[in-house]
Amino acid sequence: MFGMLAVLVYLLAMGIPIFLLYRFHSQAWYWHTLSVLAAIALGFLPIPFALQNPKFDLLFGFTFIVLMIWGAGGLILFRTHHTPHHEKHA
Repeated sequence: MFGMLAVLVYLLAMGIPIFLLYRFHSQAWYWHTLSVLAAIALGFLPIPFALQNPKFDLLFGFTFIVLMIWGAGGLILFRTHHTPHHEKHA
């Protein structure tokens, strides 16, 4: 049962940021960069012994994956919002 729950939680962790990127597109580059940096910092944090249980692992992994996919996906899909030269003078 726990294995199936882990698969569902991690699929949800991948689906939420992909849906948000699809629905709202990429935001400002610094938000996505901050998200990637937060995920990396979260990955380097030592987990206290009292919190080392399967529920915390799922929550920790869910948060890491959401931050990393939303951040990296937003940076990959980022487009500048400048107008082409010919539209300024038309």
